[in-house]
Amino acid sequence: MSSNFDAILAEYGPLLSRVASSYEANPALREELTQDIALAVWQSLARFAGSCSIKTYILKVAHNRAVSHVAKHAKAPALENIDQHDFPHRAEGCMADLYEQDRKRQYLLDAVRTLPLQSRQVLTLSLEGVSYDDIAQICGLTRTHVGVLLNRAKTAIQRSLEHV
Repeated sequence: MSSNFDAILAEYGPLLSRVASSYEANPALREELTQDIALAVWQSLARFAGSCSIKTYILKVAHNRAVSHVAKHAKAPALENIDQHDFPHRAEGCMADLYEQDRKRQYLLDAVRTLPLQSRQVLTLSLEGVSYDDIAQICGLTRTHVGVLLNRAKTAIQRSLEHV
């Protein structure tokens, strides 16, 4: 089972990191969440019955763990976002491009993190290329409800980014 987990982690590790990033802004807590998700995936592999793809299964585990993480930390005081880089404001060429890319990514992540949990789940899964049917299965929703939540989430993100 260990080699199976290693293969799954090698293939889906970046995906699990992106899920954690969509839920947690603080780098230390995000790393903790990523490790918690990996542990939960490892613990749950024995229960994988094959009724869906392994990707769908681990995404369900990941999102459930992330929701638990958010609920656990919801009452904790917000910490300053120290994930931002200290690029010089007058950087030239490539550094300026990297700074602008990082700034846009941070705005997008911040906007995603303001969404209600269910909308955040649906949007994050959609951005990972998961089908409406699989999103419905992961989140315990109907396919139609997934579409409604996704449209509302996209509208909310667009509104948030208009003010940037």
